[in-house]
Amino acid sequence: MMEPYPPYPIGLDYVMNAISPPHQVKIADMNELKDGDALAGVLSRYQPDIIGLSIRNIDNIDEANTKTFIGEIRDLIGIIREHSGGFIVLGGSGFTILPGEFMSRLDADFGIIGEGERLQFLLQALERNESVSGLPGIVTMDSPVVFPEPWPRSFHRSFFRDHSHASFYLKRGGMLNLQTKRGCPFKCIYCTYPHIEGTRFRFAPPGEIAATARMLQDAGAGYIYITDSTFNGSAEQSLEVAAAFKKSGISVPWGGFFTPLSPSPDYYCILADAGLMHVEFGTEALSNSMLASYRKPFRLEDVFTSHRLAVAAGLHVAHYLMLGGPGEDEGTLKETLANADELEKAVFFVFGGVRIYPHTALYDLALKERQIERSRNLLEPAFYWSPALHRETVMDIVKEHAGSRANWVFGSGSQQTLKNLARLHARGRVGPLWEQVIW
Repeated sequence: MMEPYPPYPIGLDYVMNAISPPHQVKIADMNELKDGDALAGVLSRYQPDIIGLSIRNIDNIDEANTKTFIGEIRDLIGIIREHSGGFIVLGGSGFTILPGEFMSRLDADFGIIGEGERLQFLLQALERNESVSGLPGIVTMDSPVVFPEPWPRSFHRSFFRDHSHASFYLKRGGMLNLQTKRGCPFKCIYCTYPHIEGTRFRFAPPGEIAATARMLQDAGAGYIYITDSTFNGSAEQSLEVAAAFKKSGISVPWGGFFTPLSPSPDYYCILADAGLMHVEFGTEALSNSMLASYRKPFRLEDVFTSHRLAVAAGLHVAHYLMLGGPGEDEGTLKETLANADELEKAVFFVFGGVRIYPHTALYDLALKERQIERSRNLLEPAFYWSPALHRETVMDIVKEHAGSRANWVFGSGSQQTLKNLARLHARGRVGPLWEQVIW
């Protein structure tokens, strides 16, 4: 996914830390290499024994302009098979959502379900010519899919600043990524985070987080994006991270995903003082009945409080809206739109329909309502729409309400918005910059 900007592949840093040393590892980033001929050259020169493919996205989760990636991944594997005799291992967050479906569709030898640190155990078994049967999270074409418990050990990252792929991201927004914790205890009906990373927060030490942030800054990062499911899910931990940032001399701005939980009055001021610049709220609806339907851990009053305090702290604030979910009707839709108008200095990223993933409450509901069949292969995107509203009606109402206001962005944005963003990044501007390209 390159829209609206390419995200740095942070997962590879964790995998590399887990397996090197003793193993020699090389990253081949297809954002940088661009085509199969370049990859064939890397394979020919390096001659790897194992080739891992990290699958971050199944599709772009945008029903209005759906893009799926299974074909590109299949073509990539074809090139690898043509130029290498090494084992192929699939992994990544996208793979973990649908491991059986990926293994049956792609010509791979192994898959790793869950966190990529498990690769070290697969490598040990292969080196010793031992069976991989019974290794937690390791799947083959013929083995049953068994989802493991979350990674039971601590997780640590290395950043390889000399690897050429890092410069690709530094030149296109200057953004490098940071993770402060894994897992999510919230129960949003559509979300895959609890399935991928577990249902409780597992925190990295604040001092280690800040040291990594300083390493990214020293490597040239002009902006740090925090990839947690929600940075402020634990207010205490997020404040400890902010304090560690200040102690470590972090001077570049940063941002991340937040949940609009009512914070202490000075919460966002403290974070802003530590460098926070952008707050992206996973709000999804501005109707209490819809928030309850989505099983959100907050209500409308919390959204307004969080927004007001973030704006007062001088932060750029955006809200993601997910329209047409279970229980949505014309009344709740218009309530969300009316309440959006009350949020001053806000940007809205709007998506119609809710992507259906297995292992979620939304999947069970979609089955019950016969919106999908159990036999449906969800590698091909399916979206939930409330039976009370026609999908075209939803988007017509929203677009009429938004009119020509540039602070309403549908999906990943118009082509003109994306061009403006790319132009700013080419001029050396850093960060997500959505506050620049839409006002």
